[in-house]
Amino acid sequence: MMIQPVNKNASKEARAVLEYLNHIRGKGILLGQHTLTMAQEELAYLEEVTGKLPALCGFELLSYSPNIRYETCGEAALKELRENQGTLTRAYEWAERGGLLTFTWHWYSPIGGRDKAFYAENTEFDASQVLLEGTPEREAFFRDMDAMAELLQGFQEKNIPILWRPFHEAEGNWFWWGAKGMDVARELYRLMFCYYTEEKHLDNLIWVWNNPRKEGYVGDAYCDILTADRYPEAHRHTSMKEVYDSLCEITENKPIAIGEIGTIPDVSLMEPDGAQWLWFMTWSGSFVLTENWTTKEVFAAQYNHPYAITLEKLPKLY
Repeated sequence: MMIQPVNKNASKEARAVLEYLNHIRGKGILLGQHTLTMAQEELAYLEEVTGKLPALCGFELLSYSPNIRYETCGEAALKELRENQGTLTRAYEWAERGGLLTFTWHWYSPIGGRDKAFYAENTEFDASQVLLEGTPEREAFFRDMDAMAELLQGFQEKNIPILWRPFHEAEGNWFWWGAKGMDVARELYRLMFCYYTEEKHLDNLIWVWNNPRKEGYVGDAYCDILTADRYPEAHRHTSMKEVYDSLCEITENKPIAIGEIGTIPDVSLMEPDGAQWLWFMTWSGSFVLTENWTTKEVFAAQYNHPYAITLEKLPKLY
């Protein structure tokens, strides 16, 4: 059954991607890879090891946060920010190759904060105050949304659809958007959805909700795709069927994907197990650049399996 986009004004390119995603459900899985830097070492590694590239590439927006207090950042944070700066140029380049894009935003606290201020422990920003009219938190939240909307608008002008995954891992309390509970995180997402669709008219966004808990679900009217992040033990490759089934209990008909994973799943088991994942996204750095979690042999086998959809197999969608 074709699932209609939650944004009734979704662009034809966003609709084409959704139509394709619905078409491949149970027939194949998109292989995806997160990248955080200009170098995108992960893509070079995968191409060398497997002979192929992922169909879906993830890009990080943390250095594009408007309220970064550099004077409070430690060396690790500064290095991460430096390496991430300018990476939207890589996103445009990836789109030119016909690949699919997904964006993650480790959003630095809209007010105050120190060091890596997307972590709740590094900011006193109270996300629950965003939901109240007239608060400084709400004003700052919308200011940051406006700044990000300008960046996203550039992709819309070039007819590039984006799998948009804001407020990721909303089930946890480690990021400021989840620190006040899943109910608050859910309402922040809904607030952004309404603002970006009704006021900013960002119709190239495909809305991805990233929370495996039913009690925190934003509702079928607010997301196109439901995802969860998982980090299995090293070298344990399965179909993740139990996780897939648990997500199916949250929604009746939304497609389901793995937003982040460390040790990659086994795509050869997905069809026989009935785990109809749309994609999996390997996290960056050591999860792919070393053999601590997945060996080169396993990457090569997965990327060359008939059920796997890599960049080379991806049809032109926009």
